[in-house]
Amino acid sequence: MNPRQIAVFLDKDGTLIEDVPYNVDPDRIKLAPGAGEGLARLRDLGFRLIVVSNQSGVARGLFDEEALGDVWDRVNELLGEFGVALDGFYHCPHHPEGVVSRYAVVCDCRKPAPGMILRAAREHNVDLSRSWFIGDILNDVEAAHRAGCRAALIDNGNETEWERSPLRWPEVVAADMAEAARLITADHDSNSRRPFEPIAPPTGGKP
Repeated sequence: MNPRQIAVFLDKDGTLIEDVPYNVDPDRIKLAPGAGEGLARLRDLGFRLIVVSNQSGVARGLFDEEALGDVWDRVNELLGEFGVALDGFYHCPHHPEGVVSRYAVVCDCRKPAPGMILRAAREHNVDLSRSWFIGDILNDVEAAHRAGCRAALIDNGNETEWERSPLRWPEVVAADMAEAARLITADHDSNSRRPFEPIAPPTGGKP
């Protein structure tokens, strides 16, 4: 049997790339601050790097699902400058209030549901208990914990509601991807599996 892999799951908009709402134009895609350096560090540690992204623009009729292929190609091109290759891209095209009927459904893949993470873990033989999710809103944190992995929140201002629950407290908070990678590296190097414990709210967060 092949050994179980460790992975870092990544939100796309606002985490991996700069947040341009509903954008599928490759020319407008730019890496978020620290993304290239951070992912290179994680890759060197042996983490698989897998994107899991809500893409409700498909359900809303703003772009075709096929357009996401060019987006993934551009992201890989930009990361290639840092010697980084991603292992997978998973997206949820659904939204219950969508205008395209076949995508206007309640699903188990739209975050904070864990479906995309669980599917990626099965297909890449990932040990979720040793893996992480990096995202920029608390829905990402909840999806991570519901799937069984730990969560790093990038506190860049994209989380505005701060709706708390036991599943929506990240293990670590970082300013950008580079800092998140350093924190994950420190945890990895310590070779410790600490229990999940709440942390203080990030900057600007509600108690």
